[in-house]
Amino acid sequence: MSGDVAMLSDDERTLAPKPTANGQPPNGKGSVNGHANEVPMSDEDDDVPLSQATSKSELDGRPSRTLKRKKPIYAESSSSDDDVPLASSPAKPTRQNGNGKVKAVKKEETDDDEPSELASKTNKRARAPSKKQPPKKKVKEETPTNPPSSEDEAAPPVKTTARKRKAKVKAEESEADVPPPPKKAASKSRKKVKKEEPESDADIKPKTNGRSRKQPAGSESPAKGKGKKKEEEDEDEVFKWWEATDANGDGTQKWQTLEHNGVFFPPAYEPLPSHVKMQYDGQDVDLPPQSEEVAGFYGAMLDTDHARDSVFNKNFFDDFKKVLERYPPRCGTQIETFELCNFRPMLEHFETEKAKKKAMTAEEKKAAKKARDEAEAKYTTCVLDGRKEKVGNFRVEPPGLFRGRGEHPKKGSLKKRVRPEDITINIGSTAPIPVPNMPGKWKSVIHDKTVTWLATWTENINGNHKYVFLAAGSSLKGQSDMQKFEKARELKGHIDKIRADYTEDLKSKVMADRQRATAMYFIDELALRAGNEKGEDEADTVGCCSLRCEHVTLEPPNFVVFDFLGKDSIRYYNRVQVDQRVFKNIRIFKENKEPDDNLFDRVTTTALNKHLTSQMKGLTAKVFRTFNASRTFQRLLDEQDLSDATLQEKLNAYNKANREVAILCNHQRAAPKTHDQSMEKMKNKLRALKYERMKLRHVFLTQEPKMKKSKKYKDAESDLDDDWIEEHEESLKAKEIEKVEKRFAKENEKLEAEDKKPMKDSVLKERIEYIEEEYARLAKERGTGKATLKRERPSDKLEEAIDKITEKIHAFKLQMIDRDEGKEVALGTSKINYLDPRITVAWCNTHDVPIEKIFSKTLLSKFPWAMGVDNVWKF
Repeated sequence: MSGDVAMLSDDERTLAPKPTANGQPPNGKGSVNGHANEVPMSDEDDDVPLSQATSKSELDGRPSRTLKRKKPIYAESSSSDDDVPLASSPAKPTRQNGNGKVKAVKKEETDDDEPSELASKTNKRARAPSKKQPPKKKVKEETPTNPPSSEDEAAPPVKTTARKRKAKVKAEESEADVPPPPKKAASKSRKKVKKEEPESDADIKPKTNGRSRKQPAGSESPAKGKGKKKEEEDEDEVFKWWEATDANGDGTQKWQTLEHNGVFFPPAYEPLPSHVKMQYDGQDVDLPPQSEEVAGFYGAMLDTDHARDSVFNKNFFDDFKKVLERYPPRCGTQIETFELCNFRPMLEHFETEKAKKKAMTAEEKKAAKKARDEAEAKYTTCVLDGRKEKVGNFRVEPPGLFRGRGEHPKKGSLKKRVRPEDITINIGSTAPIPVPNMPGKWKSVIHDKTVTWLATWTENINGNHKYVFLAAGSSLKGQSDMQKFEKARELKGHIDKIRADYTEDLKSKVMADRQRATAMYFIDELALRAGNEKGEDEADTVGCCSLRCEHVTLEPPNFVVFDFLGKDSIRYYNRVQVDQRVFKNIRIFKENKEPDDNLFDRVTTTALNKHLTSQMKGLTAKVFRTFNASRTFQRLLDEQDLSDATLQEKLNAYNKANREVAILCNHQRAAPKTHDQSMEKMKNKLRALKYERMKLRHVFLTQEPKMKKSKKYKDAESDLDDDWIEEHEESLKAKEIEKVEKRFAKENEKLEAEDKKPMKDSVLKERIEYIEEEYARLAKERGTGKATLKRERPSDKLEEAIDKITEKIHAFKLQMIDRDEGKEVALGTSKINYLDPRITVAWCNTHDVPIEKIFSKTLLSKFPWAMGVDNVWKF
């Protein structure tokens, strides 16, 4: 479904200068950048680039846990949701049946943020994989259409207590005649969740990958107490409809039976309080709910760049007046001039409500989330051929204002509320028809087994068809992804002949063939999209076949300059050296044409794809893009020498290769608005690590004065001046006091709940005084080059701690470099759509890199079929 939402996220809001009459800042014109340069990605954020998913312990400046001491009073204790490592989102374990289809291995439901009991057991058992296959009665039930193969009849091992484990392993080792279990699609060991964050990226051993080097990739270990497990694990997965297979299908049956509960409609509009009104010419306007809702859409976006864009404002006001004609103000006010409208009272109300939500207690937030989850629960899954599958985008998008991307001509237009009468449901003929959760009846109910969507409707802005598909980790979607990448790999066997053919056609006497060959040259060499015809009311974006003469400039002897807006209105600018024949052809194609004439006036995307299909079954221009991206990525990774590299150096090398592919595919983005603030935040956290090392170094040199001459322990914190240290220590003290106050309040709440007498305020006062005394001691040490600890520690432990923090600082510096270099490149799009995930899995296995460091939780669930490849797999 569309990524546009009715309300605005915090990061898009800007500080507003003094408002004018309509509540807008002065100078009504402004650039539109809300979505101008964004590339569709996973929520995300669920697909955050690895470089932006820094370890929480590192960014917080917390000391290494291997120091075997409590956190020193001077250690930073702040945290941020943005700093959660990807490794905290483990993979969903899977295995394959005999048909090559991926099945989710049964697993007891766990919280993603809690340590997994399974993880600790998996590591212990990884060194001794079971050779004896478990009883067949434990096999997960298969559907009649997908019977298990003889190689995959083994179910997860039966429940085994810790007391019996050694005896069982010994007994299995004696059964030398029993063959080892077959390799499965993915290792359950990838589900490992560490109870403690690693000391640093450099400290992470290969074992964090969930298996030893000798353990088969598909070996599995049972978890204690998992005899009866749920068939499906509830995980938040977001399905992107634009990644789905062709909604029209290929004419073959995709399913036999299908049951689902339809789609989830957003709640009805709740009118604003009576004192919150939009104003017109300084007077309050009493709007009916239908008009008030539309006015509120604009009011919520008042302090964004969208509301300072003339096209956005014009389209909004045109649609707003149409709504007012049908639902006029009850006070009789005639709203005719946009500049006389003031929506700021609405914005202020929304900001107040948002602040109230932020101020909710943890229990209130948990209760609200529980209520939402319960309301949506039945829509999250369906039953496909007797199997329970997750549904992806089951929520119908709420009404709002269309934002679009780039200079879209319809930005600001009203997205109308979707109702049951707009939606067609696709369901099994014997399944009960779902009842909508709002008044109304479905537009129609069909039983089409050749398509995979569950519901469809047409949105009113661009007339695009919207579909509800199964989730990214479902079997149908997984098969579609695997077939896409296999088709790209198949192209390897045909590419030489195809290139020879279009190279020959570059000098064809038939102009249509010559144009087609030139277009294929650009699609192959530059990974250009094929492009389609655009209507007058659509954004002026083009691809290869729809290039106009104005988009291509020739520079002798053989340079071509491309300058046009590609998908999502992202500018494509590239000066490239081309074959001399191609240069000559472009010059011929441009002769006697106007700048706005088509360069390839005898080539269409449909004709091009038809020609490609004749050279390889199923080949389209899209396949070239996937092929070139994956092939380039594989080559760049193979060229790297990472034999002595640290983990962070390996991650930087991986991201560098990913960036080059993203640039090839023009996956550019505008630098995030918060990039500078984010980098400054990282610099402060780097200084916090240096501060911690400085304190330990001072303690160590006090105990070992002879080491002062060692280069290793010379002053390495030159950027820590006294002013920064004082500010940092004051910040740490404030956070420590806040933490103590919260803990004190929580302890008293617990005592009161148990009908016990709460602690006196004097207890809190004593705790705060203790903190102040500690920081007073730190203030006295400031500038002296000496430091003390609350508890004495031997020199060897201090030296070990200093080394670990130094490694952490080195890894963090690399992360900062990686984030800064990737600020204008969208790495997630390549991972989701164009890079064969098996390349990444094989690379991780070869270089002992945890897959969770690269793939987000969403990608791990999206590509379970890729997790079982071995180290030598190549694209």
